[in-house]
Amino acid sequence: MSNVIETQDRLYIGGEWRHGRGAEIVSNFPADGSLNAQLSGASVEDVDLAIERAEEAVNDPAWRKLLPHERATYLYRIAEGIAKNAERISQVQSRDTGKTLTETYALAMSASGTFRYMAAVLEIMEEAITPSRGQYLTFSVHEPLGVTAGITPWNSPIASDAQKVAPALAAGNAILLKPSSWSPLVSLELARIIDEAGLPRGLFSTLPGAGAIVGDRLVQHPAIRKLSFTGGTETGRALARKAAEKLMAVSLELGGKSPTIVFADADLDIACAGVLFGIFSSTGQSCIAGSRLFVERSIYEAFVAKLVAATERLRIGHPFDKATQVAPLIRPRHREEVEAHVARARADGGRVLTGGERPKGDDYQQGTYYRPTIIAGLDNRAALCREEVFGPVLAVLPFDDEAELIRQANDNAYGLACGIYTRDFPKAWRVARAIDAGTVWVNTYKQFSISTPFGGTKESGLGREKGRDGIRAWMAQKSLYFDLGNRPHPWAAIAV
Repeated sequence: MSNVIETQDRLYIGGEWRHGRGAEIVSNFPADGSLNAQLSGASVEDVDLAIERAEEAVNDPAWRKLLPHERATYLYRIAEGIAKNAERISQVQSRDTGKTLTETYALAMSASGTFRYMAAVLEIMEEAITPSRGQYLTFSVHEPLGVTAGITPWNSPIASDAQKVAPALAAGNAILLKPSSWSPLVSLELARIIDEAGLPRGLFSTLPGAGAIVGDRLVQHPAIRKLSFTGGTETGRALARKAAEKLMAVSLELGGKSPTIVFADADLDIACAGVLFGIFSSTGQSCIAGSRLFVERSIYEAFVAKLVAATERLRIGHPFDKATQVAPLIRPRHREEVEAHVARARADGGRVLTGGERPKGDDYQQGTYYRPTIIAGLDNRAALCREEVFGPVLAVLPFDDEAELIRQANDNAYGLACGIYTRDFPKAWRVARAIDAGTVWVNTYKQFSISTPFGGTKESGLGREKGRDGIRAWMAQKSLYFDLGNRPHPWAAIAV
């Protein structure tokens, strides 16, 4: 692929390709810093135009009166378009984010599966006749909200985009998508595919741009009826405050500091592989990264030694090399933030068992590479165990008994995910139910299914995405009463 990606230098606004009127966005390849693309981001005027077109489109009888199975046909077409273009999407996303081609291809196929699943669910969704309490028939039905918005992060844009766009369209809404300015290109590829699928113009827009401009306008505009945000906790909290002013529905998938637990009776080979994948895949740039590792004390020294040796065998390399397991971080500034976390951990008394520096050698000089890092010697109150690093940095801690473990695992502001490794099913069930997190994996990590709801507790967010109810989250519930008595209300006699 050439250094400069041959992609749209325009934005998809209100169903048309137009030049943005906002600040310039520059995308560089994290592996060597070379230029991918330059384009103008969205302005407030662009957002307002997209909302105006969305209002027209969502209220057009040609869309509003479509039956669910007819809406599903558009989602099936989009799913096929993503699958057909998966190689191209993978290339664009790898250049934009630095992720390996293996991972970005999987993300593209996951996005295709999301559209396909939501279309299938839409075909079989049922409304309810609720139990009658008198001489009337009662129904519970769900209707589109109208114009909605999704804000997605830079680390997995195509998958995050699909998890918002697919259910929003399935529900009968229009949706405006704001991808991160750090990785906007694959979201523009999605816009091209949606346009080619024939979705009525105006129902979808892609508006990369500054969060303080585009994001703020989306959350504050009176026409937007729901906002779904995936990203940092502080930004999510700020958006929720603004949404509360207009009583707008929000769903928030935020940060994490997820614990991984290895009991003495675990299959240690499975546990080691799972821990490695949980923290070092995606170069640790994942909200669900298993960044706190608790190991039962009787096996602590042996397991940590095994883990360190396995970590040092991981292949750090170019995203396009199929052998690469750990690719570069997305930007130089982000690598500096990761380095600052490691420096603070050292200052707090942490011992770096492996990593803790940039890799050496000519192959790594131009890119934003950082070695997978394991740090011991800290307790659960240390900053490294409290704050989200969003990089390949793992804190390891011993534990003595189950009660202590659960207390420490839950002693954190976040509650997004957890991993448990044990051969004891009752123990796994007991601990999984005691952990305060939205997702718990047992003897595996970072396995996902579009059919299973996903979200967090505490400062990791509000609401759920995915699953059969993922469409309902983008709809308004309405109750209908039909009188069966065919008699005047008793008040009528008083009025005579």
